[in-house]
Amino acid sequence: MKLTRDQLRDDVIRRMIRDGSPETRVLTDAELAASRRATLSIAPAGGDVWVFGYGSLIWNPAFHFVEQRIGTVYGYHRRFCLWVPLGRGTPDAPGLMLGLEPGGCCRGVAFRIAPEAVEAELDIVWRREMVTHAYRPCWVRVHTAAGPVPAIAFAINRAHERYAGRLAQDKVVNVLATAQGALGRSADYLFSTVEHLEALGIRDWPLHRLRDAVAAVA
Repeated sequence: MKLTRDQLRDDVIRRMIRDGSPETRVLTDAELAASRRATLSIAPAGGDVWVFGYGSLIWNPAFHFVEQRIGTVYGYHRRFCLWVPLGRGTPDAPGLMLGLEPGGCCRGVAFRIAPEAVEAELDIVWRREMVTHAYRPCWVRVHTAAGPVPAIAFAINRAHERYAGRLAQDKVVNVLATAQGALGRSADYLFSTVEHLEALGIRDWPLHRLRDAVAAVA
């Protein structure tokens, strides 16, 4: 299942959390708006607003954009480091999702939002990525073939209760191979990410090896 922009505008993620994990605190509309404003207030001067995708945003952005570029962010790498007890897992058998961790580099896609649509489109992005504050929005420099662009990226919040830390590889493989929730299997999230990275000519060898290991047992 892919989340649609209409579902995100209708707060499907917050409803899912409230129904399935009522003890989990979700951000209010006011808090989401304040977070967006704070992020935009420190945007590099004079530039367009771009959003950097490194996982499902690549293959299911759900927001409208007017340009996309493949690029590299230095200082971060993608890793399965966020527990998800809903969506692609359950409270008894949580799944894992990708986050940006400090160190290394990450190849992904930068999406440019039209200036007149920034507020509306970032509202959708925030309702998807910032519901529980498991991520933290930050500005990164995406190096593309047409030059560098500043973009909003969602790095893992290491202080969040669902931060998984650095798990052993066999643990990650087992979780991704078995976890499943209302949005589908954790394995399919991995497989779709690798498939679309390959289609863009991006080779993330650790992720490819993980895909092969999970596919062998899923």
